Amino acid sequence: MAAVDVEDESILASIFKDSFPDSWRDNPDFSFYLSELSSFGVEKLSREPERLAEERAQILQQTRELAFSNYQTFIRTADCTEHIYRDFGRVESSVSLLLDKLPGFRERCRGFMKEAEQIGASRRMNSLTLNRHTEILEILEIPQLMDTCVRNGYYEEALELAGYAKRLEKKHSSLPVIQAIVAEVRQSAQLMLNQLLQQLRSNSQLPACLRVIGYLRRMDVFTEAELRVKFLQARGSWLQSILAAVPEDDPYFHITKTIEACRVHLFDIITQYRAIFSDEDPLPPPADGQPPLNEAAIFHGWVVQKVAEFLQTLERDLQRGVGGRLDSLLGQCMYFGLSFSRVGADFRGQLAPMFQQVAGETFGRAVQEAAAKFQEDMNLYTLISLPSVLGGTGPHMAPASQPGALQPPMVLLDFQPLACFLNKVLTAFNDLRLCCPVGLAHHVASCLQDALNTVSRQIVAFHRAEESAFSSREKQLFVLFCSSYAEQLLPFLNRCLKLLFPPEQLALVLGVSPTQLHRFGSLGSIDLAAVLLPLDFLLPQRETETHVTSQLRLEDQIQNLPPNPGSTSEEPEEEAGADEDLSVK
Repeated sequence: MAAVDVEDESILASIFKDSFPDSWRDNPDFSFYLSELSSFGVEKLSREPERLAEERAQILQQTRELAFSNYQTFIRTADCTEHIYRDFGRVESSVSLLLDKLPGFRERCRGFMKEAEQIGASRRMNSLTLNRHTEILEILEIPQLMDTCVRNGYYEEALELAGYAKRLEKKHSSLPVIQAIVAEVRQSAQLMLNQLLQQLRSNSQLPACLRVIGYLRRMDVFTEAELRVKFLQARGSWLQSILAAVPEDDPYFHITKTIEACRVHLFDIITQYRAIFSDEDPLPPPADGQPPLNEAAIFHGWVVQKVAEFLQTLERDLQRGVGGRLDSLLGQCMYFGLSFSRVGADFRGQLAPMFQQVAGETFGRAVQEAAAKFQEDMNLYTLISLPSVLGGTGPHMAPASQPGALQPPMVLLDFQPLACFLNKVLTAFNDLRLCCPVGLAHHVASCLQDALNTVSRQIVAFHRAEESAFSSREKQLFVLFCSSYAEQLLPFLNRCLKLLFPPEQLALVLGVSPTQLHRFGSLGSIDLAAVLLPLDFLLPQRETETHVTSQLRLEDQIQNLPPNPGSTSEEPEEEAGADEDLSVK
C-alpha cells in the first residue's frame, strides 16, 4: 500500500481543509486517485467534477437496476443474514456457557487424571501383591504362627519368628500392617516369657533350667543381673509352694519335712544356679555409667534369705513344741547345716542358741510344773500314816545298776511329795540330757534353784499351818521329812547337775582349771545354803558321827516293824549314765 507523501499531504490540506476522514489516508484507491488528479491539467481538472457527477449518476442507475433485478437475492441475503445473526447469537451464548463451564470441567479433568493415576497405581500394587501373594501371606501369618509355636512349646521356632519380626520393624517401621504384626508378636513373646518363668516355678531339673535360661537370654528382655534375680525368685517360689504343702498340724512332722525339703531342693537350686551362672566371670558394666553389680552378692543374699526363712520356721515350730524329740531334730538340722557348708552357707552356728533357748524354756516349764505339783501335794499331805520304810519287813534292795550310774535315794519313797517332785525333776533332766548344751548350765541351775526355793517355802508354810496339831510322832516324821529333803534330795540333784554339766567340761569352756571354777559362783550346781536357809530352824543340829549312828539305829528299828498294808513302794527306773526316775504309788 502506497503511502501519502509530504507533498500530497500539503495538497490535501490545501484542498479539503482537513475535511476528509482519516481512514482515507490508508486507502490505496484514494492515494492512487490523488496522484492521478495531481497529474491533470487545468481544463481536465475543470471537467473532472462533471465527469464525477455523471459517473456517480451512472453508478446509481446501475445500482438501481442491479437491486431491481436481484431483489430476491437481496431478500434471501437479508433472511440469511438474519438467520446467521440469530445463529451467531446462539453460538455466542453457547460459547459463553461453555467458557463458564470450562474451569469446572478443567478441575474435573484434573480429578479424573488423579483418580486414574491412583487406580493405575492401585492396579500396579494389586498386580505386585498378586505376584507376591505367598510372601505376603507368610508375613501376615507370623502372629498366628508365633502364637501356635508358643502354646505348643516350640520356643526355638518362636524365637526365630520374633527375630524376623524385629528385622521387619527396623526396615518398615512406618507401615501400619507391620506395626500391628509386631504388636501381636510382642504379645506372644510376653506369653512365652510367662511360660518360661512358669517352668522355672515347677519341678524342673538342670537340663530344663539350662534350656529355659538359654531361651530367656536369647529373648534379651533381662539383663544378666535381672536374669539371675528372676531365676532365684522363680525357683524360690517353687520351693515355697512345696513347703506350703507340708501339713502344719504336728510341729515335729512339719519341721522334719521342711528340713528334708529344704535340704534336697534348696541344694538342687544352688547346684543349678552355679551350673547356669558363673560368678567368676564379671558382669558387664551398666551402659548408664553406674558401678558394676556384684553378682556374688545376689546369690549370697538369696541364700541368706532362704536360711533365715528356714530358721524362722524352725523357731516357730520349736516354740509350738516338738516333745522329747529335740535331739533328733537337732541332729537333722546339724546334718542340714553340714550339707550346706559345701556351698559356703553353713548355718550350724545359728542353731545352738535356738535349741539352747528351747531346751532351757522346756526345762524351766517342767521344773515350774514340778514345784506347782509339790505345792498341791503338800496341801493334801498328812503325817498320820507311817512311812513305807518304817513299816517294811526288810531292807529295800536297790536294783542292780551299771558302773557309773546314779541311783536315786530310796528313803524319798517314804515321802510322797518329795518323791513326786524328784520324779518330775528327773524327767526334766532326762529330756534335757538328750539336748544339753553347756551354755545352759547357769540357766538350769537357776531354774532349779528357784524351784527348790519354792519347795523350801512351801515346807515352811506347811510347818506353820500344821505345827500346832503335830503329835510327837508327827514331829519326828516331819523332821525326818526335812532331813531327807536336805540330806538326800538336794545333794542328789547336785550330783545330777554335775553329770549333766561336768566341772571339767565347764572349766575347759571357760578356759580355767577345775580348781578355779568356784570363782564363778554356783555355776552348774545348786546353792544348798541358800535353799536350806528358810529351813534352818527345822533341821536338827547334829554331828556327823551321831547322825550316822542314829540313822543306823533307826534303820534297825524300821526293819523290825510290821508291814503297812496301806503303802507300797516301787523301785526307781534306772537311766544309764545319768538321771534315774523315781516313781511312787
